[in-house]
Amino acid sequence: MAVAEPEQRTLPPVQAPPAPRVPTVVVDDVHIVYTVYGAGTGKGSATAALSRMLSKKRRASNVRRVHAVRGVSFTAYRGEAIGIIGSNGSGKSTLLKSIAGLLPVESGKIYTDGQPSLLGVNAAMMNDLTGGTNVILGGLAMGMSRDEIRSRYKGIVDFSGINEKGDFISLPMRTYSSGMAARLRFSIAAAKNHDVLMIDEALATGDRSFQKRSEDRIRELRKEAGTVFLVSHNNKSIRDTCDRVVWLEHGVLRMDGPTEEVLTAYEEHTGK
Repeated sequence: MAVAEPEQRTLPPVQAPPAPRVPTVVVDDVHIVYTVYGAGTGKGSATAALSRMLSKKRRASNVRRVHAVRGVSFTAYRGEAIGIIGSNGSGKSTLLKSIAGLLPVESGKIYTDGQPSLLGVNAAMMNDLTGGTNVILGGLAMGMSRDEIRSRYKGIVDFSGINEKGDFISLPMRTYSSGMAARLRFSIAAAKNHDVLMIDEALATGDRSFQKRSEDRIRELRKEAGTVFLVSHNNKSIRDTCDRVVWLEHGVLRMDGPTEEVLTAYEEHTGK
């Protein structure tokens, strides 16, 4: 009688555990308060306001505290692109400035892994200097070496599209439109790989071609292990760029979750 051979069984492959997520920004119960001097007077120049601030006779009735951010907490991880949305005055830009270390918090803590870089449309540049000189100064300010700037200079200019209609890069920044200046600022900031890059409305400028290049570059920054925050009123840019959205309203964190889920709730709230 033949003996049956034992059944051959194939063991399932052993799956490696998922790589742990690495936090890059931790915002822990943060409150940010502005103190406004001379509030309610409705008059006076900047010099008069300074005099009131320095005067020992400053009256308490002329001092107002504005609670811009109220008990916000969240954690951002490496490789994420996070949209920050909310109505005007909801504390979006204020929060980014605190993450960048430009504004102190009233209470709570902000922890960052690496150096956060804040790019705003109104970021300071030297208007009397040429666009080309500003590219060099901007690169140096971000910690790039002169050799790095030299090797990336043409790419920065081409990315911005400044020279598509003439040699504008050799002209002073004061001759640029606001859109041209904003595109150049973004191009300079995007030329470097950032631990944490925060963009305040930069994608709202320029034509669709530039916006597409900007969105593609943000995806590259994410792949290169960075974290990107994007403040924008353009929900399409948020949808095209971000995988997570933080919704602030009147300084309070109203919702934090997947992009489509949060944007749908936000659009129902605003009626847009």
